[in-house]
Amino acid sequence: MSSTPPRSAGDAGIPAIDLPIPPPGTMGPPVNYPRLRRECPLAEVRLPMGVTAWYATRYEDVRGLVADPRLIRPTIDDWPPRPDRAEAAGEPGLTTMMELNGPRHAALRRALAEPFSVRSVRSRLPAVREAADRLLDAFIAGGRPGDLVRGFLEHFPLLVMCDLVGIPYEDRHFFLPKADAALGALLTLEEGREASAQLREYITSLLDRKRREPADDILSRLVQTREQGALDEESVVNFGLSMLVAGYRTSTMFLADTVLTLLTEPGQYARLRDHRELMPGAVEELLRYVPVMNGVVVLQAAEDFELHGRTVHAGDAVLPVLAAANRDERVFVEAERLDLCRADNPHLTFGRGVHNCIGAHLARAQMTVCLETLFDRLPDLHLPEGRHPTWDDASPSKSPLTLPVSW
Repeated sequence: MSSTPPRSAGDAGIPAIDLPIPPPGTMGPPVNYPRLRRECPLAEVRLPMGVTAWYATRYEDVRGLVADPRLIRPTIDDWPPRPDRAEAAGEPGLTTMMELNGPRHAALRRALAEPFSVRSVRSRLPAVREAADRLLDAFIAGGRPGDLVRGFLEHFPLLVMCDLVGIPYEDRHFFLPKADAALGALLTLEEGREASAQLREYITSLLDRKRREPADDILSRLVQTREQGALDEESVVNFGLSMLVAGYRTSTMFLADTVLTLLTEPGQYARLRDHRELMPGAVEELLRYVPVMNGVVVLQAAEDFELHGRTVHAGDAVLPVLAAANRDERVFVEAERLDLCRADNPHLTFGRGVHNCIGAHLARAQMTVCLETLFDRLPDLHLPEGRHPTWDDASPSKSPLTLPVSW
């Protein structure tokens, strides 16, 4: 899709607002959500990169938009639009499976259905627990207090992803900085292009290795499916890139916010520790309550359409805010309260439609194992007096950069 600049709506003279972000020093959510849901459910927001987007905050709207065929995901290389992007026309970009559509996307989802199934994830639970225990061994040996993010939560989802997918964990020092650069952490398009090219080269060489030395992992399985003609090579590369740039980051943020929530909400860590039968429902409630997805789903309109009396034009960016939908008081009783026994919980954290999160079962398993391991190994985990988490207060997707704990 061409990178048509998002238009400034100006419908009915309603001015654009700044992108809502959580209060400094907190995980959020932004205080604007309830007012926006009541008064302006489709708002035009100014984004830090100098463009505007439509910001949807009501549950019913978000639920519809994330599965709307009139909206597609632009690639990381195509959005936000910049004049110098024209120079890169025709070059392979950083396309992940989230940007794939049509038959190629359907074929890749079919190939991944079994390895990401409940049965397959369940079979890997002993290995996931072993990874958690191994990381906690090293963390505990480092003494108290310790930084739970840097000592455990940052590594756990990455280690699980690498083992499942077949990406060598020991290569993380090479691909993690490249992934940050490709996602926009560097200042120039040229640097981003170079990082994307290096990630593609890395995945391509890894696939060649899987052809020669197949193992019990997803990349080996996809290589075999490719050789049988059910997938094309580029789709397999796209999946590998997906895992490098996004296959673990959201899980890290959710886990860090989850542990912090349980430690700061009075009695909740001990309650779940002592009543493990609550775990399945508690995991769903934490996925709903923890506000990681503060507008990070970027879609682009393929045609004009109307919503709440405002015109979304072809090329406009649309941000369905999952975290705002998950706090909608029209759907969730006492939506602002953490209720580990909540029975009716149709949260949208994993999206819906053809691009719903294929790793949803794995994410639930990771959160469950993470919490159970902490309960078993660190039953008296707490926040030490005078030590506070640190935050990136400019980011809409909030999780602590550091989480000092003792036990």
